[in-house]
Amino acid sequence: MNKTIAKTSTKTVALNRKASHDYFLEERFEAGLVLEGWEVKSLRDGRLQLKESYVILKNGAAWLIGAHISALPTASTHINPDPTRSRKLLLHQRELNKLIGATERKGYTVVPLSLYWKRGRAKLEIALVKGKKQHDKRSVVKMRELDREKERVVRRYRS
Repeated sequence: MNKTIAKTSTKTVALNRKASHDYFLEERFEAGLVLEGWEVKSLRDGRLQLKESYVILKNGAAWLIGAHISALPTASTHINPDPTRSRKLLLHQRELNKLIGATERKGYTVVPLSLYWKRGRAKLEIALVKGKKQHDKRSVVKMRELDREKERVVRRYRS
C-alpha cells in the first residue's frame, strides 16, 4: 500500500517587523481570511504589505484594515480591484470573545504579524498587543546590544 502524504509546507508571504518593535506581544492567534480570486493570485506572487495594517473588532467579527494587496497587471478586466479593502478574518467564537474582552480593557489592541500559506490556504497570524513607550523601546535595543557584546566576548575567549 502506497500512501501519499499531503505537503504541509508553510510559506511566508509577508511579515510585519514593526509590530514587535512597537508593541509587547501578549498572545498570538491564527486566522483565516476571506479573499477574492485576484487577491489570492496576488498573494501567491508575494504582493502584500502589512506595515500600516491593523485589526478591528466590530459586530462580533474581526476585520483586517489597511493591508495593501496590489493587483497583478494580468488581473481580470471585468473587476475593479481595491487594494486596501477591509477583509474579514475567520476565527473561532471563543477566540473572538477573548480578543473582544481584551481590547475593551485599556491599552490592548490587535495587530497582524505575518501572512503565510498553510495547506493551500492563506493564514494571518495576529497578536493581542500592548503599546510600548519610547523608553521601553530604548531599553529593548540596549539589552539586545548587551547580549551581542556578551556573545562576542564568549566567542573571543573560546577560540
